[in-house]
Amino acid sequence: MQQLYYGVAYYDEYMPYERLQEDIRMMKAAGINVVRIAESTWSTHEPQNGIFDFTSVDRVLDAMHEAGIHVIVGTPTYAVPTWMVKEHPDVLAETPNGPGRYGARQIMDIANPTYLFYSERIIRKLIGRVCKHPAVIGYQVDNETKHYGTSGPNVQHRFIKYMKEKFGTVERLNKEFGLDYWSNRINGWEDFPSVAGTINGSLGAEFSRFQRQLVTEFLAWQVSIVNEYKQPDQFVTHNFDFDWRGHSFGVQKDVDHYEAAKALDIAGVDIYHPSQDELTGKEISFGGDSTRSLKGNNYFVIETQAQAFPNWTPYPGQLRLQAFSHLASGANMVAYWHWHSIHNSIETYWKGLLSHDLKSNPTYEEAVTIGRDFKQLSANLINLKKENRTAILVSNEALTSIEWFKLPGGEVRYNEMVRLLYDRLYEMNIGCDFLYPSAYDRFENYDLIVVPALYAASDELLEKLNRYVESGGHVVYTFKSGFANEHIKVRTGIQPGIIEKACGIQYSQFVEPNKVSLKGNPFGVDEESNQVKVWMELLTPTKAEVLAWYDHPHWGTYAAITENKYGRGTATYIGYVPSSEVAGKVLERACKAAGIYGPDQALRFPLIVKSGVNEAGRTIRYYFNYSNQPESFSYPHGNGIELLSARNIASGEQIALDRWGLVIIEESEASMK
Repeated sequence: MQQLYYGVAYYDEYMPYERLQEDIRMMKAAGINVVRIAESTWSTHEPQNGIFDFTSVDRVLDAMHEAGIHVIVGTPTYAVPTWMVKEHPDVLAETPNGPGRYGARQIMDIANPTYLFYSERIIRKLIGRVCKHPAVIGYQVDNETKHYGTSGPNVQHRFIKYMKEKFGTVERLNKEFGLDYWSNRINGWEDFPSVAGTINGSLGAEFSRFQRQLVTEFLAWQVSIVNEYKQPDQFVTHNFDFDWRGHSFGVQKDVDHYEAAKALDIAGVDIYHPSQDELTGKEISFGGDSTRSLKGNNYFVIETQAQAFPNWTPYPGQLRLQAFSHLASGANMVAYWHWHSIHNSIETYWKGLLSHDLKSNPTYEEAVTIGRDFKQLSANLINLKKENRTAILVSNEALTSIEWFKLPGGEVRYNEMVRLLYDRLYEMNIGCDFLYPSAYDRFENYDLIVVPALYAASDELLEKLNRYVESGGHVVYTFKSGFANEHIKVRTGIQPGIIEKACGIQYSQFVEPNKVSLKGNPFGVDEESNQVKVWMELLTPTKAEVLAWYDHPHWGTYAAITENKYGRGTATYIGYVPSSEVAGKVLERACKAAGIYGPDQALRFPLIVKSGVNEAGRTIRYYFNYSNQPESFSYPHGNGIELLSARNIASGEQIALDRWGLVIIEESEASMK
């Protein structure tokens, strides 16, 4: 890849009047060099069963090629046409909430043979038609794919087969999952009930794992079809999304991103985030770091916001800040959903780069400056390589298990813990990757691994973490880690299961705190931040040093946070839900112990630092001001050049950043020697 891609999703089919050439003129003026088409309009391409019409695709491809704009073609399988549902109503997913109803997108059963038949046919017709068109550089399979809760009879049938292959006998299954409870025991495979109503967390979590596997298989199946047509210089990608809290937030519970990404040439992602006064860059960084970690290389931001909702319309300067923030995490493409605001249907007020009048506006005008700079600086900024020394271990299984066994109040869930820890690392400018339970071979690449609430984990994974610490690594665990095995069967030994060896602690009781704080306020935080809330494990140190005790007339003899030297490394254990301030202090201590605390850690949010090495072998450092006030700092590294202004920068020079401003510094060769 020789250039940064700056793009938009474009739907000529949605336009209220003919304006393809005008759109292209405005795209060219904005530096847009790639568009994504076709993934949303199956019913336009196949208006009746077996009747195909690719007129809209052909005209856009020809016009974009003439203008020198590249095209990514999506397989249009995530929104099914009316004729299919009329002829085959069983293609709609049956979920625990009942049969599906037509109207929304992503309502189909991705394992249904009829749906798969028609999907394969439209994929082959479309991709076979466009694959040799000179405008086409790649393909997106499906769109933000998930399993959509599908759990009808055909899915249950496949699940039983999956369970037979995994466990062999019903006797073993009953033992592993504790199915004697409430007479849930299964005495013959032919008696296996629907899992939709199960009260057994082990069985329910295994079904969720199976549903995620359906997504992995579905995407790999689409990739295999597209690969039959793909030309040597074309790629296949997919746009993964995240758990949603009104914006992209955390680990996606319905997809195993790590496994699903293996079939792709390039991992892609959709990242949406708060804006205006709530813009922090945390979601941009989280989404980028997690997507980059899937395949260990650069990735595409296939969707992010331009204007979107009224509360997301960016302040002046924010669109630029956001675009370069994506690049700073390793993105090679930034593309907006979408080019134009549509004039009807459910997403009428999710605005694109253009507003409803389809004219120039301040957001578009700012995009023009981004496109210009992307083009000018492609050689400096493309294929940024990042080698972080810190990683967060995330787990779909842990997420699912905590959904089954929620913490008191139900507000603090797995992703709240992931983001609590990730956000603190972000705020102190610690570069971070993501690890996954099956990626044992990558553990040794890091000096510090942060492990939030690893409630469900195999013995093998926990032993690997013990060996990692013993060999000199540093781990920060939170409560619930090691408690149950991969089948959510609580370990019968001392808690925290297996990792107690490295952590040097034990506990057998846990309580919901009431009027509890940390004794002596050991981290020097405000009174509210020193409180213990939601959950607390009553830790007894066996070897560990106690960093914080509980302050309570009955629980005051128990530890809250501990640190233990084990072999050549250190294991820290946080036994309760810490405040952001306390979590930050504990992580800062761990980072210093791991030797990953450097000059950039003198800067803190809202000043954010991201760095990497470009193709010329030079270090690139991005400095962002995520605030509404001007900020300044002393540049702590070797001499370089500020790429946006072409100004020389000296080590120790004072640099001023406007509100929502940024600088990009490329170190000189002399500074790097």
